[in-house]
Amino acid sequence: MLTGKNIVLGVTGSVAAWRACPLCISLALERHANVDVIMTEHAQQFITELSLRSLSHNPVVCDQFERPTSWDVKHISLARKADLMLIAPCTANIIGKLANGVADDMLTTTALATIAPIVLAPAMNDRMYDNRIVQRNLGILREAGFIIAEPAAGVLAYGGTGKGKMAGVDELVELVTGILLRP
Repeated sequence: MLTGKNIVLGVTGSVAAWRACPLCISLALERHANVDVIMTEHAQQFITELSLRSLSHNPVVCDQFERPTSWDVKHISLARKADLMLIAPCTANIIGKLANGVADDMLTTTALATIAPIVLAPAMNDRMYDNRIVQRNLGILREAGFIIAEPAAGVLAYGGTGKGKMAGVDELVELVTGILLRP
């Protein structure tokens, strides 16, 4: 059980974004963690905010410049609240931004503001994943203490096969649970 643990789940623009729903079910409803979701603009093209709000039982943050209803610098309050941040799926775009300190949306500003452990679950085309620049960026993030949940090999959205499928929901839940319950 993860009662009393706060997880910030970042969802990015990948066809694997639908897997954020079973992640919310496993973490929030089955393991009893508090899950706050941040969706990038591109993620909203693949899955709705309503689905994740319904499953996490929390408002979903989509817009960094949304007019607040109370005084709250949202990316700072979420960064402070987080016991762990999980970005799943994590695109090459977000990997590149984080590796280079680019904070230009709610997800990247929150990630760069937190001191909590950050787990990235890359999901992309196998050629993108194997690209030297993406691999360099992942190396930078590993050196900075980010935890990378290696993608699996299998059939990818374009119909080919290769390494680039987001790690499985059960694998991610076990990884997150292990980190949060570590003494």
